[in-house]
Amino acid sequence: MLVLRVLSRSELHGWGITQKLEQLSKKALQVDEGSLYPSLYRMEDKGWIEAEWKMTDKGRRAKFYSLTRAGRKQLELEIESWDRMTATIASVMNST
Repeated sequence: MLVLRVLSRSELHGWGITQKLEQLSKKALQVDEGSLYPSLYRMEDKGWIEAEWKMTDKGRRAKFYSLTRAGRKQLELEIESWDRMTATIASVMNST
């Protein structure tokens, strides 16, 4: 869900995704490349993201990932699910 959310704002390469997640979470989240890339490949297989080789700002070739229409729909579903789950947890935690 978080990777889809980051990619909904702009296309990024893998390193850029990890940096953006770290920045947005104020360094609370640190994504290991060993878990990020398999996730990216699964999302690509599902058609939620697409990849294109491009040059980075530093002149290196990198695979840039962007959200597809199916990925935007999946993100909406993930957000709805997250909202339901957090509301349920809050209900339990706030009960007496």
